[in-house]
Amino acid sequence: MWPLFSADDVYAPFLASLVIVLNIIKVTLIGLGVVKDDGVVNSMTRNGDHRELLRGPLYYACAITLTTIIFWRTSPISIAVICNLCAGDGVADIAGRRFGHKKLPYNPDKSYAGTIAMFTSGFLASMLYMCYFHLFGFVDQTWIMVAAFGTTSLAAAIVESLPVSTRLDDNLTSPIASSLVGGLVFYYIGDGGGATGGDRSSIVAMAEMVFAGSS
Repeated sequence: MWPLFSADDVYAPFLASLVIVLNIIKVTLIGLGVVKDDGVVNSMTRNGDHRELLRGPLYYACAITLTTIIFWRTSPISIAVICNLCAGDGVADIAGRRFGHKKLPYNPDKSYAGTIAMFTSGFLASMLYMCYFHLFGFVDQTWIMVAAFGTTSLAAAIVESLPVSTRLDDNLTSPIASSLVGGLVFYYIGDGGGATGGDRSSIVAMAEMVFAGSS
């Protein structure tokens, strides 16, 4: 959907994340017990406790929203964060449950199968979106970019396998790792640091409008 937004629309990143923001509000209200929705609780939690919504599912939605607003579509960081979180972590959970008999020596809650699946699926998804966004001129399509995406996906998979991700939540640690490592890697190759061109100007213009209105 991102390519459908006009590059001259200063509200584009915010409009693109509007549906997710509404879901954040909904999940928060259900998680706090203000609103009752057993369907949402049973489908988005592991133990049927509505308070679980305030962790993994909320982190997930917030990560996608912040990535959309901050990096938008012309930054490869947005591709890395979303693909490692959605495709990588999603497939890792399935692979870990089905084939995760061999556990990692430093984290018995994670498996070799899940970690390998996260890296592979996150990396492949990043490649597909790189090619797709390149069709619209949003990002470059080079072997250096491929290596950068691979490095970022590997870092996200390693962080996701650590005990800290089990204690906190991999929906929190994975996007943070992808953002930090991706920021360093893509900055190093000269193709990172946020939206560029028209999209970057739009976001800056929007920020200036907000600060001007509050002064």
